[in-house]
Amino acid sequence: MIELGIDSFAAVNVSSEEQRPQESMQAMQELLERMELADEVGLDFFGMGEHHREEYMDSAHAVILAAAAARTRQIKLGSAVTVLSANDPVRVFQEFATLDLVSKGRAEMVVGRGSFIDAFPLFGYSLDDYNELFTEKLNLLLRIRDENPISWSGRFRPALKEQPIYPRPIQKHLPIWLGVGGTPASFKRAGELGLPLAVAVIGGETHRFRPLVDMYREAGLRAGHREEDLKVSLHSLGYLGEDTQAALDTFYPGYAEAFTKIGKERGWGPVTRYQFDSQAGPLGAFLVGNPRDVAEKILRHSEALGGISRVTFQMDSAGLTHEQLKASIRLMGRELKPLLA
Repeated sequence: MIELGIDSFAAVNVSSEEQRPQESMQAMQELLERMELADEVGLDFFGMGEHHREEYMDSAHAVILAAAAARTRQIKLGSAVTVLSANDPVRVFQEFATLDLVSKGRAEMVVGRGSFIDAFPLFGYSLDDYNELFTEKLNLLLRIRDENPISWSGRFRPALKEQPIYPRPIQKHLPIWLGVGGTPASFKRAGELGLPLAVAVIGGETHRFRPLVDMYREAGLRAGHREEDLKVSLHSLGYLGEDTQAALDTFYPGYAEAFTKIGKERGWGPVTRYQFDSQAGPLGAFLVGNPRDVAEKILRHSEALGGISRVTFQMDSAGLTHEQLKASIRLMGRELKPLLA
């Protein structure tokens, strides 16, 4: 069985700076309502990203997840991703251990370096230390999870000497996934550490990631980890509708606007409908369509990658309304999930 979930960036559309507080409050209440709905219809996971940009409200994502934990009963709640390079691993662990207590054992973490660099200057880190920051902080986070008290010293944080760190989570082994894009070293690192792997595929053809996934599994087995612990989660842009063509037509305008804006920052050209349709085709990354078409595509992706444990939809950055998102969530739980069992 493939677990099914949603990853959100807590997107907000603001008409003016004067209206930002009120509109942000409304958007946050609607997000929490969708998280409750995801729990009600039986989805397995809801992840919250971390960004420090005006169009997203997820900069304090553990706070949002804790609010959802108090309003849900079964769904797993985690980050997607925690930008560990710009965070203190001690504080991150404390936040998610607390989330685990509030949620009665439903907390998870997906840690990574993120696809934006906004957090680095905001918290005083240099991009020259991009790789070293993440390596050191990931190793410290895993030590904190597995040891208490802890003695540790490094380059980017004050040393710890026989320091106890509390609270501790209910789960004996708080799940920590490694979020990756397309960097081979990241796949290999996840395998060597025996961490489950969350692969973000937001463009291109998903089957092309197979050599990297194979590298992950081979590195994990060589390091002595159990095959069943080397899980793979797939994160892609997705949206469900009753009709595939209607779903594509609904999703495209907001997607094109959002990614054209990001493209200007990164030197890409504007998004075209041809590019979008190719990504929504049989081999492309996007999971947009009716439940049966999308289920077939997910199963095809799973086979191409040698088996996946979870798939998560990122669908709230395409300018869709609250009602459209709720309708998609209902289809995910009631029609798509049974097709993945």
